[in-house]
Amino acid sequence: MKSFVVAVLRSARELVRWLMADLGLVACQPRPWRITTIQGGGPGPTDLLERDFTAPAPGRRFVGDITYIPTWEGWLYLATVIDLHTKEVCGWAMADHMRTELVCDALTMAKAHRPITAGAVFHSDRGCQYTSSELGRHLTSLDMVGSMGRTGVCWDNALAESFFASLKKELVHRTVYTTRKKASDAIAYYIEVWYNRLRLHSGLGYRTPLEAFQHHQATEAA
Repeated sequence: MKSFVVAVLRSARELVRWLMADLGLVACQPRPWRITTIQGGGPGPTDLLERDFTAPAPGRRFVGDITYIPTWEGWLYLATVIDLHTKEVCGWAMADHMRTELVCDALTMAKAHRPITAGAVFHSDRGCQYTSSELGRHLTSLDMVGSMGRTGVCWDNALAESFFASLKKELVHRTVYTTRKKASDAIAYYIEVWYNRLRLHSGLGYRTPLEAFQHHQATEAA
């Protein structure tokens, strides 16, 4: 029985390869993983989420991270802020550097874009941008509280990592960007139009982040 199952699976894979070749299709493969988190010198905040990536309402708990996009001009860095209730990327910033101001810009955008509850949690990894005193002061100015997972444990910030995986599989790994401007335009469209407004999320009952936010607002008003 086992040998029969193996033979069927092998045949199925060969059939898929044959059909893809006949249609001129090429599989989209994940790129090699690279270390981008460089731990800062300070201990930083404790983990206030403990891998619970949910929130009772919008504006209360957020996750953030930084990733890099290759272009012919060099790296383009993207910082994000994601609301854990709606899964919306409510704040983001892109630049040719990954200094702390990049994260601060993404948080400022989130504050301007959506209401944030006083004492809201912002969770991240322990990269030097997130352990910096500059970011600590910025979080205080926004009336937010910092939270961090353990060093080198990606599961402690899994939702932020999951968004980057979707972005790269659905967009970045399928495209060659000749300039940072072209990359930033494409990524902005992906976030604001596709991901936040059109892409259905199983974790939201197959609604979009915008629909999840609107549903909560309507429920609160009822």
